[in-house]
Amino acid sequence: METRRFDKLQAAENLVPYSKAQASIFKSNQLAAVKDLKLLVKDYAPIAKNALTILINISEDREVLQSLAKDDLLLETLLLRITNPKEPTADLLSMLLANLTKHDSLARLIPLSRSVPSPSFSLSTSPLALNQLLDLFTKGSSNTYNPKATFDYLAYLFADLAKFPDGSSYFTTPQPYDGLHPISKLLPFTTHASSVRRLGAVSTLKNFSFFTPSHQVLLNAPLSALPYVLLPLASGKDNYSDSESESLPEELQLLDPSVEREKDTAILKVLLETLLLWTTEREGREELRQKGVYFVVRELHLGVEDEDVREGAERLVNVLMRDEEGEENVVGRVEEIEAGGGAAREGRMIVGSNVEDDGEGGGMGKEKEESDEDDDKIVEVF
Repeated sequence: METRRFDKLQAAENLVPYSKAQASIFKSNQLAAVKDLKLLVKDYAPIAKNALTILINISEDREVLQSLAKDDLLLETLLLRITNPKEPTADLLSMLLANLTKHDSLARLIPLSRSVPSPSFSLSTSPLALNQLLDLFTKGSSNTYNPKATFDYLAYLFADLAKFPDGSSYFTTPQPYDGLHPISKLLPFTTHASSVRRLGAVSTLKNFSFFTPSHQVLLNAPLSALPYVLLPLASGKDNYSDSESESLPEELQLLDPSVEREKDTAILKVLLETLLLWTTEREGREELRQKGVYFVVRELHLGVEDEDVREGAERLVNVLMRDEEGEENVVGRVEEIEAGGGAAREGRMIVGSNVEDDGEGGGMGKEKEESDEDDDKIVEVF
């Protein structure tokens, strides 16, 4: 038995490099290798780790992705294992789940119900799979639920699901089991130490902001999401007059000089595009004007050198400073953002045989973003 297990481990380890260099070899004989790898996910930890790594890497292929994403038994296996606080491969499971949401069939995850995790796990009392994953994401940050996992990459799963109408409705609807809007659990992560969590959180906000009914839910109490979007744009060294400072949300008034502006330009652009979407209707524009958004964006424009960020700031300022009377159809603003890239897609993860910590809150490794004009922008993690 031990010899057979060792042979499987060696075979899986030897195949990991091919999953990056020659992924096509896993597609022979009608994806026979993929079917075997699905079973190995349930094997003991060292074998499961290699199997998951391979599946993560080869899920770039559309045929493989479809085989994985449409497999209900595999989906339940991933959910069952990731919610176990002793699961040693939980972060790899997070990455694979995030990759699977690149396939639209994973929209079925939004209404999916399953067994409630064991009460001994102290995770969630909701039967809704998405609630369980969101509770896992919030309770599991900084290795607090599972000592071997941070669940950071679940943020990309939420961002992809938010692009569906049902996803937008989910994130902005209080849940019966705890009375909270699901998006309220993501908002604090717009300033988290992990860049993966920050990008996933702000991308989730942007993606369901394409649905205008969500805007007033986000801007008004109890959510009041505006400060969570403005804080990453601001710096404690920004220069406001007394009257300008008083117009800002309380969270941005009298910031400590040590507070730094978000350094990741991709995140800054997503935040600006989210604010621009919130100006689609007059109520949103008025709210942003009253809360001093112009002043924050002005200081951002002065404080950054990236041309794309500066251009995004200028577009937003042009809307906020424009007179309402005779203004053009603002629906064009949504169309403009869609033409410029549309919903934020937090691309597919690729994992090397050696996964290392990125030093930013326990992530899985370095993050590299490649430009892409379709729905498959890739984030590679080596």
